[in-house]
Amino acid sequence: MLNKIMESIQNIKQRFEIIGNDPKLNRAIEKAIQVAPTDISVLVAGESGVGKENIPKIIHSLSHRKHGKYIAVNCGAIPEGTIDSELFGHEKGSFTGATGTREGYFEVANGGTIFLDEVGELPLTTQVRLLRVLENGEFIKVGSSQVQKTNVRIVAATNVNLFNAIEKGNFREDLYYRLSTVDISLPPLRERKDDIHLLFRKFASDFAHKYKMPPLKLTDQAVVVLQKFRWSGNIRQLRNVAEQISVLETQREITATTLQSYLPNEGSNLPSVIKDRKSESDFSTERDILYKVLFDMKSDLNDLKKLTLELMKNGAKSQDINPNLIQKIYGNKDLESEISFEETTPNNLYKTDNEDDDFQENEDNYLFAETVEEEEVLKLEQKEIELIKKSLEKNKGRRKAAANELGISERTLYRKIKQFDL
Repeated sequence: MLNKIMESIQNIKQRFEIIGNDPKLNRAIEKAIQVAPTDISVLVAGESGVGKENIPKIIHSLSHRKHGKYIAVNCGAIPEGTIDSELFGHEKGSFTGATGTREGYFEVANGGTIFLDEVGELPLTTQVRLLRVLENGEFIKVGSSQVQKTNVRIVAATNVNLFNAIEKGNFREDLYYRLSTVDISLPPLRERKDDIHLLFRKFASDFAHKYKMPPLKLTDQAVVVLQKFRWSGNIRQLRNVAEQISVLETQREITATTLQSYLPNEGSNLPSVIKDRKSESDFSTERDILYKVLFDMKSDLNDLKKLTLELMKNGAKSQDINPNLIQKIYGNKDLESEISFEETTPNNLYKTDNEDDDFQENEDNYLFAETVEEEEVLKLEQKEIELIKKSLEKNKGRRKAAANELGISERTLYRKIKQFDL
């Protein structure tokens, strides 16, 4: 029986070009083979880059739905405003731009399988709709009141800790238990040390064939370096490194020193997913402090604007000024040492050719306040742009990693990038 299972696992590996003999990897494939003939939902967990997309393909190909459609949906890449339309379809005129009726993925994939990647990124309103599909196969198009039926197999995947998302109110607990009838967990590459060299050799061979050059060969010391590295980007990162070295190195035997030059510093090479995050990153803390300082500055500027307007309205006498405002802005300092009211009367600030003309309140009196407010908005936007640029550069353009670091969703980051034309 055991030999038959192992033979089946090896056949699946060859069919889907899965490299490695790690026990945890084999167990994940075995569970996918066992659950495939059923219709129960499956939740695939694992860090970004471990190959989660292979599991739903295995399940679909071994199920009775293999002749039906297989649709993979990246939930994190679809804007929040259109994801309901993408998944469930919409009626003509249901929103601006809906020029015709559209079938959603659940309607198109009827009788087949839908793979919901990054399911943890779904908005709460969409989670409610998805829960209804899981419970009784019913959905309603956007802008319609007619209930429709669908018969689809749902396989979901996530690289975030959904229990933490549930505690924060970002994911529905009932939906989690509906999706995770069977859990399949894929191990990170750093826990599959014996597979790392096998994967590197496979990638090196593929790139040698692609670029028509001899394949790379690692020295024994280079293999040790390869296996000790953390590989926070997992298989995707390993593949990128293999391609870089294949293209850039003229010597086909790669030493430990050469290999090390292509690897990021270990200090900045943290796992892409932290299961139990107790505190925010240093970057997030710095951002929060900066925002607090900016908002405090804005509050102080608003108080200054009120004080300035009262000065202009009431004249140059300090007794006419709101004492609470003075105390808030200048504290216990001597007011006269901070501002000479005799020198800053409205008549002096806005003196006309006619010395005897009474002060007339008009739009010019608020020019200073409006200018300050515009500068505040610009400064806040500039700081936001700087933070986004800094995070994107730090994560080498990877929007998902940048969004996690900034503490926002990838959809929100995508909107910000478009908004600021980054």
